[in-house]
Amino acid sequence: MAPSDHSAMIETHAAVLFFLGDRVYKLKKAVDLGFLDFRRRADREAVCHREVELNRRTAPDVYLGVADVTGPDGKPCDHLVVMRRMPLERRLSALIRASVPVADDLRRLARMLAVFHTTARRGPDISAEGTRDALLGRWDATFGQLRAFAGRVLDRAGAEEVEDRAHAFLAGRDPLFAGRVADGRVLDGHGDLIADDVFCLPDGPRPLDCLEFDDRLRWLDGLDDAAFLAMDIEHLGARPLAGAFLDWYAEFSGDPAPASLRHHYIAYRAYVRTKVACLRHAQGDPSAAADVADYTLLALRHLRAGEVRLVLVGGPPGTGKSTLAGQLADRLGATLLSSDRVRKELAGLTPERTAAAAYREGIYTAEWTDRAYRELLDRARRLLEQGETVVLDASWYAPRRREAARELARRTHSALREIRCTAGAATVADRLAHRHGGASDADAVIAAAMSAAFAPWPEAVEIATDEEPDRSLVSASRAVEM
Repeated sequence: MAPSDHSAMIETHAAVLFFLGDRVYKLKKAVDLGFLDFRRRADREAVCHREVELNRRTAPDVYLGVADVTGPDGKPCDHLVVMRRMPLERRLSALIRASVPVADDLRRLARMLAVFHTTARRGPDISAEGTRDALLGRWDATFGQLRAFAGRVLDRAGAEEVEDRAHAFLAGRDPLFAGRVADGRVLDGHGDLIADDVFCLPDGPRPLDCLEFDDRLRWLDGLDDAAFLAMDIEHLGARPLAGAFLDWYAEFSGDPAPASLRHHYIAYRAYVRTKVACLRHAQGDPSAAADVADYTLLALRHLRAGEVRLVLVGGPPGTGKSTLAGQLADRLGATLLSSDRVRKELAGLTPERTAAAAYREGIYTAEWTDRAYRELLDRARRLLEQGETVVLDASWYAPRRREAARELARRTHSALREIRCTAGAATVADRLAHRHGGASDADAVIAAAMSAAFAPWPEAVEIATDEEPDRSLVSASRAVEM
C-alpha cells in the first residue's frame, strides 16, 4: 500500500515504516537476512543512529534523529529512525511516470551529488573497492548467483553475452581503474540512489535512504554512484534524461571518464537488478519475469554501446581513407590517430609541412614507416586501456602491420574492425591532383607504387568512397557496429 492518507504503514523485508502526520517512524525488524543481522536490540540501535548520520550528508533536514521505544518498565526495548515526511507527489519516480518536467531538478541533483562527492570520505580501504579486481569480483558474484536461473526465467544466451562482454571490458582496462583510484574518484557515497528515494522539492532535491548496513556497498566510484540513478531513470522510460543527468554530473564533478565506463557502470547496476528480479520470481512473484527481461536487455544495451573498439581504416592514397576515418571517429565519439601526422610529428614537422620524397625515400623509408606504425599502435594501446575507442588512419598495406594491430586488440580485449577504402581510378586521380592542406605527401606516382605493393586484405570490409559521402559513412558505421 502507499502512504497517501494522514496515517499509514509500509512493510519492507527489513523494516516497518509508520506514517503519522508530518513524521515517518522507521522500525528495524529483528531479522537475519544474511547480508544484515538485526536480531540484537543493540545492533538495531546502532544501525538507526548510523542511518541518521549517513543520510544527513545529503538530507540533513529530513533525518531528525533516533527515538527510543520504551517498555512498561521504562527501559528501551527498540528504536525508531524519525524523519520528516516527504510529499509523495514530488517523488522523482512518480514525476517521471507522469511526464512532469524534471530536467531542472535533475540538474540540481547532479550538482548536489558532485558537491557531496567532493567532500565524501576517502581512504585506502575505500579505494580498494574501486579497483578493477574489486568490480570484477562483484560481477562474478552476481554471475554465480544467476547461473541457476539461466535457461529458466533468465535467457541463457543473454546471460552469457552479459558475462562475456563484462569480462572483456574489465580484462583490458586495469589502467583506467587504477587511474580512477589515483585521482580520488573512489569514495564513501550513497550506494543506493534510486528514483523512488529522491524527492524534488522547491528548495532542492532530497536523496534519501543510502546504504547503511554495509559500508563496503557505499565505497564506490562516484560515477558508479551517479550511474545507479541514471539506470533507474532509463528503466522508467526516460533515457534522454538519464544521459543528461550523467552529463551534468560529469560537468559539475569535472569527471573525464570515457563513455565506455558510464555504459559499464549502468550495465552493472542493471544486472544487479536482474538478480533481484530473479530472486523475486523464485520467491513466487511471476510478474518479476518481465523485470528480468527488461533489466537484462538494459544491461546488454549498455555493454554493447560501451564496447571498446580498435578500428583500422586503410587503403592506398587517394581512396578517401583519411576523410572516412575522420567522419567515422566523429560518429563513434572515438579518438582519431593518423600515421601521416604521427610520422611528421616524429620528424619534428607540422602536419601541413611537406616532406615529399621519392617512393620509400626521406621519412618514407621502411625504417621510418616501421617507427611510425610502432608509435601509432603504442598511442592506441594507451587509449584503449583507458576505455577509449580508437580509429587508426593508415594505409595498412603490409600484412605484418595489420597483424600487429590484431595482437594489440587481443592484448587489450578490444573489438577489432578492419575497413579498406576503395575508389575508381578517375576519382583517385582527381583527389590526388586537387589535394591540399593535408598531412599526406603522396602523389600519383607514389600512389601507383603503393597500390601495386598493397597485399590482399581479406579480413577487411571494403567501402567504396566514390559513392555519396553519406552512404560511405553509413556502410562503414554498419561494418564497425556489426
